[in-house]
Amino acid sequence: MYNILICDDDKDIVNALKIYLNEPSYTLFEAYNGEEALEIIKDNDIHLALMDIMMPVMDGISAMVEIRKFTNLPVILLTAKSEDSDKILGLNIGADDYITKPFNPAEVIARVKSQLRRYMELGSGNVCKGVIRIGNIELDDDKKQVTIDGKEANLTPTEYEILKLLMENKGRVLSPNEIYSRIWRGNPVATDNTIAVHIRHIREKIEINPAEPRYLKAVWGHGYVMEDKQ
Repeated sequence: MYNILICDDDKDIVNALKIYLNEPSYTLFEAYNGEEALEIIKDNDIHLALMDIMMPVMDGISAMVEIRKFTNLPVILLTAKSEDSDKILGLNIGADDYITKPFNPAEVIARVKSQLRRYMELGSGNVCKGVIRIGNIELDDDKKQVTIDGKEANLTPTEYEILKLLMENKGRVLSPNEIYSRIWRGNPVATDNTIAVHIRHIREKIEINPAEPRYLKAVWGHGYVMEDKQ
């Protein structure tokens, strides 16, 4: 069973999402502002949250900031706008994915399943085992843990998956399209901005100087590569 929180101030949208996600394996929780969402997440074992950005009392951005202070559960942000700035803002505050209104039911279902699968795999340790080391970075896939000089880096599930993919392909340049397809397991959509924001967050957590990365580097016009060169 998976516990999924749907948070939107529009009850029609909440009801629509409940219909899309009407599966025996899902237990659905409802909230209509950020404060209600925070209380539900604190009081229940929530495995994934669908969070609207524009809400009264506490908006999705403010709620997202608070959520990331105590949990790395996957959060898919809902936005009524299609501008990249809204999507980037959501990713900047720790969201794992976004869906633009009006929703495509098949897309909602696919993205929810993808995030749940990654999150539960990271927690259960049923995926590829082993330890990968590059310089002073160690990724322990048994523990689903990344440490820098022995100190844990608090990565979200999506950040962990991207870093693991790059570490497993050390020295190979991966394009944003390839990263998106392999992590999200779907056709690339707005990949450059999506991946760039996640890369920036990973650098902030693993690099001494994110502006001049030692490990996670961009190859202009091609993508990103993990290497260990001073």
